[in-house]
Amino acid sequence: MNNEQLTNRREFIKKGTLLGATLAVSPTLFGNVQLGGRPAILGGQGIWENKQWPQWPRWNPETDEKGLLEVMRSGRWVRGTRTNDFEQRWATAIGTKRALTVVNGTSALTTAINSFGIGPGDEVIVPPYTFIATVSAVLFNGAIPVFADIDPETFQIDPKQIEAKITSKTKAILPVHILGLPADMNAIMQIARAHNLVVIEDACQAHLAEYDGKKVGSIGNAGCFSFQNSKNLPIGEGGAITSNDEAFIDRCMSYHNFGLPTGQFTPGQDGMLGNKLRFTEYQAAIGLVMLARLAEETDIRHTHAAYLSSLLKEVPGITPCQLYPEVSRGAYHLYPFRYDPAQFAGLSRDGFLKALRAEGVPCSGGYHPLNTQPFIKASFDSPLFRKAYPSDEIQYERYLERNQCPANDQLCKEAVWLTQNMLLGPRSDMDEIAAAINRIQKNAPKIVKLPA
Repeated sequence: MNNEQLTNRREFIKKGTLLGATLAVSPTLFGNVQLGGRPAILGGQGIWENKQWPQWPRWNPETDEKGLLEVMRSGRWVRGTRTNDFEQRWATAIGTKRALTVVNGTSALTTAINSFGIGPGDEVIVPPYTFIATVSAVLFNGAIPVFADIDPETFQIDPKQIEAKITSKTKAILPVHILGLPADMNAIMQIARAHNLVVIEDACQAHLAEYDGKKVGSIGNAGCFSFQNSKNLPIGEGGAITSNDEAFIDRCMSYHNFGLPTGQFTPGQDGMLGNKLRFTEYQAAIGLVMLARLAEETDIRHTHAAYLSSLLKEVPGITPCQLYPEVSRGAYHLYPFRYDPAQFAGLSRDGFLKALRAEGVPCSGGYHPLNTQPFIKASFDSPLFRKAYPSDEIQYERYLERNQCPANDQLCKEAVWLTQNMLLGPRSDMDEIAAAINRIQKNAPKIVKLPA
């Protein structure tokens, strides 16, 4: 072997040795992210330490402010042509004949319930896994919310539980497309038809979500939406009611405008008790901007959520939320999954959330059980309910016994949420979210030993 060959051989061995050493300490590939080092909570560098999540709401002064400035400079800020335009476009987007804007999603629910003539002595079936407004809107109208438990696989109200809660006093079902994911509407509508019940869809988190070829908010007798600042169509505050029932929307419009006659609805000689819930022109101007890009953003969220779920289902102890087979698009106002401490060396959910936040991934544990919240007892103790109901019907301890929701109680201990804006970045963000969770799972035996 000559000197040149010897030198080349030594270089080859040297490179091979270095490569072997590199492979020995090389991080594991998870998704498209190399996993290596310690989790941030153990002193390592957070996967998202030097990055920014997509900002929300999105606002581009160059393209978005023209219409808003026109309204502001006009001095015509009360309900007018812009509001009419937004309502027409929202009805078209949802696939209904009509839409009515109101000041917020809570008012949309309250107005819809009132305009179906639901009040004292009536029962409305609701899920326990939802925002407080779903239930408070029922109570505002003097009706009693009856809780039907959820399906933990989908986080949605369970149609089988609905059937068991129907009584002679039941007037409506109020399914919530919670987290922006559609409830099982075919089953719910079948139950409603069999018992002659009204269906009011709480779609406040579900803008442009699709079930069986229809947008949610167009399937039941009415749909209700929120445009609060965090929502997928943000206006700061605002809401809307959608329906194909023209007479119903006219009643809603009258109610939201002091009970004045509107369209087909002409109150009798004594009139009707209305409210003042009117939208403004500058809200409509913002809404028109946000609506123009909503469909594209919804598609991105749905696609990225599906990809993230495909990664997370490979992590022991993480169960992504399932969609019903009829769902063709989820709005994903929130991205949910269930967490099992047993697969994370006994690390509590709070401990997991703390570790994930240390990686730079914002997260929360979601809702607490709504069926046991004290505002329900406060409502039953109010003069309205005490005068409208026999004492045994609003005896709170008996009410709690009749409204137990064990599946929801368990879900509230297991759920983890990510916010919708986190789904709007590049696909690689989903890899890094999943990598952060996987890294925590792999190191859970060490994390669980940290001081509380």
